[in-house]
Amino acid sequence: MNTSRSAPVHKGPHLGMLALLYTFFFCLGLYPVTALYKQPYWPGPWEPAPVIISYFQHYGGRVLFCLVLQFGAMVCLGIFTAAVVSRLHFLGSRAAGTYIALLGGFLVVANAFVGTMAMWTMLQPGMLHQPTLVVALYYLGFGLGGPGFSVPMGLLMAGVSVTSAFMRLLPKWVIVLGLLLAAAGEISSLHLALPQLLFLIPLVRFPGFVWLIAVGFLLPTTRRTLAADSRSRPSADGILVEHELEQTH
Repeated sequence: MNTSRSAPVHKGPHLGMLALLYTFFFCLGLYPVTALYKQPYWPGPWEPAPVIISYFQHYGGRVLFCLVLQFGAMVCLGIFTAAVVSRLHFLGSRAAGTYIALLGGFLVVANAFVGTMAMWTMLQPGMLHQPTLVVALYYLGFGLGGPGFSVPMGLLMAGVSVTSAFMRLLPKWVIVLGLLLAAAGEISSLHLALPQLLFLIPLVRFPGFVWLIAVGFLLPTTRRTLAADSRSRPSADGILVEHELEQTH
């Protein structure tokens, strides 16, 4: 193998910065609608309809601030998804895990976009005085931003973690964390029938920030990092990584 040439470097947006921007915008958007700001805060799905309706009628400004920032956060997550799948392909993966990750990440973003538009619609002056529509749009937004987030986010985490495990691209703690959160995400689908499993949704979301940032900063950008163990180790789809590297020279 010719080692005199510099190793190819993946070209694309910085995954770590995208993960940080996603985390920053999402958490900043949460601030005015949580107890960290002041009460009352965003009502949970267990609250009676009058509490839900009253909150959105009186605190629409807080909610709109949250929606706008989290809408921007999802743009960052969508770019992160496309870029991390591109990076895995660049590093030699042709396994199904990368496409599972792509499906999961794009589903998270799509669900969030629809949920955001549903909540924005609810905030319009003509809608806030129609209790039935307010409650209906609230639960639609919750479904898309609750299980509609955690289940596909689990697919993104599983796809990246399994592929990285086969190719030894990430530290073990990142892979294990990703797999545990992915399992929690898939189990959270049962929340639709078992409300007591609601805790699984924030369990996926908040530790998920740590996982995304770790992946963003630790996933290799060049194939050179794979050279040390490429002599006999197969890649995720059974093709020798060494063969992949030789084809680039």
